[in-house]
Amino acid sequence: MNKDIVAIILAAGKGLRMKSQIPKVLHPICSRPMIGYVLDLVKELKINRVITVLGYKHEEVRGFLDAQTEVVVQKKLIGTADALKTALGNLKNFKGALLVLYGDTPLLKKETINKLLKYHFDNNLDATLLTGHLDKPTGYGRILRDKYLSICGIVEEKDADDFQKDIKEINTGIICFNKDRLMQALKCVKPNNRKREYYLTDTIKLIYKSGGLIDSVQISDTNEAMGINSRLELAQANSIMQRRINEKFMLGGITIIDPGSTFISYGTKIGQDTVIYPFTVIEKDVKIGRCCFLGPFIHLREGTNIKDDIVLGNFLEIVRSNIGPKTMAKHFCYIGDTKIGKRVNIGAGAVTANFDGKGKNRTVIKDDAFIGSDTVLVAPVEIGKAAKTGAGAVVIKDTRDKSTVVGVPAKPLKEAK
Repeated sequence: MNKDIVAIILAAGKGLRMKSQIPKVLHPICSRPMIGYVLDLVKELKINRVITVLGYKHEEVRGFLDAQTEVVVQKKLIGTADALKTALGNLKNFKGALLVLYGDTPLLKKETINKLLKYHFDNNLDATLLTGHLDKPTGYGRILRDKYLSICGIVEEKDADDFQKDIKEINTGIICFNKDRLMQALKCVKPNNRKREYYLTDTIKLIYKSGGLIDSVQISDTNEAMGINSRLELAQANSIMQRRINEKFMLGGITIIDPGSTFISYGTKIGQDTVIYPFTVIEKDVKIGRCCFLGPFIHLREGTNIKDDIVLGNFLEIVRSNIGPKTMAKHFCYIGDTKIGKRVNIGAGAVTANFDGKGKNRTVIKDDAFIGSDTVLVAPVEIGKAAKTGAGAVVIKDTRDKSTVVGVPAKPLKEAK
């Protein structure tokens, strides 16, 4: 990527329509804060310098950001133009282009932004807008064009008249600017709108009037540039991102029987030839090996690590557990804070009782163990190699290798003479 470009991510807003105490850009999409996808995009574009403008609860958002981005704080949330001014304070000696992104647009693809940047540099433009067409453009700013069809401005919907509201070409908010032209325009922006805010979009009219070169690149899928401003839009974005995640796994050699009912979090790792049945939920920080069979109706929670050739069947919940290869748990189980060895059989209804009212405790089940149906393993407890538990046993003490325990509480079964 051209070194003469800086990405500026605007992430200062409160997100009032979210009706939340959580900063808008930290609301998760497929278990990852939405701003994380924007930071990933910048990395993919190989833009070396990134400035993120924070505002509302900036301490919380800053905690999520890494060393990749410089942080500036907009002290008063009085509009996007003021946010850009705040960022430009870090760019006094910079000469080049500014790519304006938003912390609440997590669905943008690298190919789309690369196309925008290439067009901007190839045509030596002062401002290049990413625009789209919608039959029902409610909520978006409209692109204004002069009699020669050149872009001459943007009007926000709340400030548009009836004629302007009928315009189908919309502003996505993603713009690449010549830095010097932008600075000149920002000096002239005034809050002449209903919200009395300083709109970044007003700079387009000012650059046009000063003879600047403005053009646009059309986005093929407007969903890609969708901004998240409400819980409804959050749900829509989650569905789109989930579809992308599932498609990536299927293209990589994983079988998902019903992608519409399979929910896989960002960052999950799954080995080839694993089969996932319907109504499976996989949370973040889960690793799954090759040739596994998962579901239906299974919930793999955070911190679960599953090795190869494992069968986890109907109605299971597993959390913070490591499961060795060729293990089976086919029906109605809860496995929490557990280390399970190789070739273990977990019977229907088995439970690892990992919580004692004060803290979580660990269970260990060694290789080749057989856990009978409806067994309760009261942690901390260890089941020895090739040991067995009888149906309905409540195990409160460690068991020896190759032993069999039965009863409540479970005791070793005496061998017949």
